[in-house]
Amino acid sequence: QAQLVESGGGLVQAGGSLRLSCAASGRTFSSYAMGWFRQAPGKEREFVAAIGASDVNTNYANSVKGRFTISRDNAKNTVYLQMNILKPEDTAVYYCAASPLRILTMTPGTYTYWGQGTQVTVSS
Repeated sequence: QAQLVESGGGLVQAGGSLRLSCAASGRTFSSYAMGWFRQAPGKEREFVAAIGASDVNTNYANSVKGRFTISRDNAKNTVYLQMNILKPEDTAVYYCAASPLRILTMTPGTYTYWGQGTQVTVSS
């Protein structure tokens, strides 16, 4: 059974960094686009970043552009999200997701597989 498991969340001060990992198991996701989403309390789930199957194409939400970097290691079936210059407004549960579409998409409904999420808290 395909499964995505996030790790690397935690508590960090504003201006700090965290690196999230998403380990996939049960199938190979090398042909899938992978994305990161986040959801803060009382808010809808929002797109953060996505990377294509080829590892060449990436897309970012304007709010994280220049601070976050998405990458993938298909040999390890793992996707990463390097988060730098964190701000209190980045506080949320971060979810990893996989989409069978080859085009990068920001729409949660186009992602087929989801992880359980990892909490990121940024203190001011």
